[in-house]
Amino acid sequence: MDASTGNVLFDKAGNKRMPIASLTKTMTAYVVLKYAKPTDVVHIKRQDETYAEDGGGTTADLNPGDTITVGQLLYGLLLPSGADAAHALARTYGPGVPGFVAKMNATARELGMTDTHYVNADGLPTPDGDGYSTARDQAVLAAKALQVPLIKQVVGTRTHHLAAGDGHGSYTWRNTNRLLGTPGVLGMKTGFTRAAGYCLAFAGEKHGRTMVGILLDESVSSRRFSTAENLLSWGAQRDSA
Repeated sequence: MDASTGNVLFDKAGNKRMPIASLTKTMTAYVVLKYAKPTDVVHIKRQDETYAEDGGGTTADLNPGDTITVGQLLYGLLLPSGADAAHALARTYGPGVPGFVAKMNATARELGMTDTHYVNADGLPTPDGDGYSTARDQAVLAAKALQVPLIKQVVGTRTHHLAAGDGHGSYTWRNTNRLLGTPGVLGMKTGFTRAAGYCLAFAGEKHGRTMVGILLDESVSSRRFSTAENLLSWGAQRDSA
């Protein structure tokens, strides 16, 4: 999809409702920045840690008792895909996780994401079922999220180190997106659950055009990255033809 115009360049089952795993966290970041400033402080609690561990999610290894700014916490959310960071942010800016999820769904409707329903802030499976979205809806979100300077900066970062400071220890977070470092790639978000398969939201800039794409339910982890790279190259050639 052309991020500026919304024109779809390639589509395969783009309107099929599917679970999206941690691609959910893109919306989490987007909603947080509607209600919080990057300098606002979040208090990490034991429940954030246990939520991620009990759900089998990836974590940012946040330490209960630490206080971390929203801006820094977004790195813990989007680079290692921290379910603990997602829980801390949702709990703080709902207030309460259910309130935050309601804001996520309201924002989806505002953006015209008519085939999307979130059930949590991280994309982990729940006993009551998974949330769902479509590749089209997630591409719409990706294009909007890239317009937020801090989100664009975070998703394009390969490694982020937060030195120990007032109220928190040191952290090093590494991005799970193997596309980073490829010329023209801006980054975005990875995801995986058994139900969703391997997922990837990706973005790149070629010849002055920003393109976003979504891959869902890939069976081989590495293939999502090679497919995304091929699609970005194809899109660039199509644009220059």
